[in-house]
Amino acid sequence: MVFAYAPFSLWWLSLTLPSIMLYQIRHASPKLAAKKMALFAFGWFSSGISWVHVSIDQFGGLPLIFSILLMLALCAYLSLFPVLSAYLTARLSKNNRVNLWLLPPFWLFCEYLRSVILTGFPWLSLGYSQIDSPLASFAPVIGEVGLTGIILLLNICWVKVYCVLSDLRNKKNQTNAVPITRKNLVIPLALAVSTMLICVILTQITWSQLSGKSAKIALIQGNIPQSVKWQPEQEWPTMLKYLDLTRVNYDADIIVWPESAIPALEPAVQDYLSTVNRSAMLNNSTVITGLLNYNFESKEYFNALLVLGRKNSDDEQGYSYNHSNRYYKSHLLPIGEFVPFQDLLRPIAPFFNLPQSSFTAGNYVQPNLVANGLHILPLNCFEIVFPMQLAANFTNDTDMILTVSNDAWFGDSHGPHQHFEIARMRALEFGRPLVRATNNGVTGIINHLGEVTAIAPQFEEVVLKGKVGFVTGDTPYSQWPNLTLWLMILMPLALMKAFKF
Repeated sequence: MVFAYAPFSLWWLSLTLPSIMLYQIRHASPKLAAKKMALFAFGWFSSGISWVHVSIDQFGGLPLIFSILLMLALCAYLSLFPVLSAYLTARLSKNNRVNLWLLPPFWLFCEYLRSVILTGFPWLSLGYSQIDSPLASFAPVIGEVGLTGIILLLNICWVKVYCVLSDLRNKKNQTNAVPITRKNLVIPLALAVSTMLICVILTQITWSQLSGKSAKIALIQGNIPQSVKWQPEQEWPTMLKYLDLTRVNYDADIIVWPESAIPALEPAVQDYLSTVNRSAMLNNSTVITGLLNYNFESKEYFNALLVLGRKNSDDEQGYSYNHSNRYYKSHLLPIGEFVPFQDLLRPIAPFFNLPQSSFTAGNYVQPNLVANGLHILPLNCFEIVFPMQLAANFTNDTDMILTVSNDAWFGDSHGPHQHFEIARMRALEFGRPLVRATNNGVTGIINHLGEVTAIAPQFEEVVLKGKVGFVTGDTPYSQWPNLTLWLMILMPLALMKAFKF
């Protein structure tokens, strides 16, 4: 299953491999269905999020055996949600035996739980694997969550057809052939064919159209090693590097630095920020940078994005300390940015005392950033995984989505590629161009169709420049994101009840 996702992107695997698991749990009791699903889910997550171990092993300060145990515990926890979906499917099916047609709504409900419990970790959701497949045309209508439901439905169809053909083959010498009825062949074939037909129709529909308006974007990838990023003697060399790379790229309308590009607290670098602000103003440009802020009044730390330079054509000041044209990260990463039950966990190991692990969350809904007259919806690192947060901050004025990250924590693993894949899905769902600036990759520019128009090589100091075309029009999913989830959960259950199927 891991090969269905980036960087391998063999999207057809997720349209076939789950059928092997589904075949194993067909007609199973609740206990047996849960056991078999546990094996599948644990293997799926162990391979798919193995990149998490890179940060635990290299920066957690734990002995190898404990870092492995912690990783296995995370995979076991994530496996609980598919296991619960299999158990509920069997428990609520007739005769307490799995009815596969009931699995998709319970699976989506459990995926919703996975996205909210303990702040949520909805990584490796099935729909992300389809960003480059023909089924991607569904995303602007029903989102990634809807794609997950379609993937499950198609895999169920393959199982149903295989079972009928297998029975026919086994009984071909008997006088009474197995009847080809609505329930065992016609319906799965009809569902599969109709899905493909709808897919073809959707590929002909353009939800967002290019407006003719565009902007030049420069994304600065500093490639600062994580091992030295927060060393005091590296503070000024790092800041000067970003300043030097920016000075020769002021022909761009917007210049973006990655998450926490400035390795210092905002109050301590006012002179530096003022220099960048004045330089950008003089060149009719705007710099958006990540850095950390400390509020002396509330004694709170924030993971922030700041706009330096020109806000719009009438702006004569740009940046000032604690100005409103900023964004505070709302969805914090457990352990990495805040520690739940910290009084209990922090004394256990250095892993629970990583740098910057005591942040305060910003508001869930914040105004879009305004940079050189453009309205930009910002999401910081992990937040791009949560479409509901994007939807809550999406407005009719939003021109572009911006996400910044520092995936140097995960080295040369497939984690950053999966992260970039998720960002592509958000652009496609909401029909807006998206730019992603990172410390060492994957940095790129994505158009409103989820297509990569420019990408920087990983682990290199580079400035990625490109033109972003803006659009008019909204996708159905951007207007009704919650509707998709609950319709796909409740409608199948209602139909099954009504037709006793």
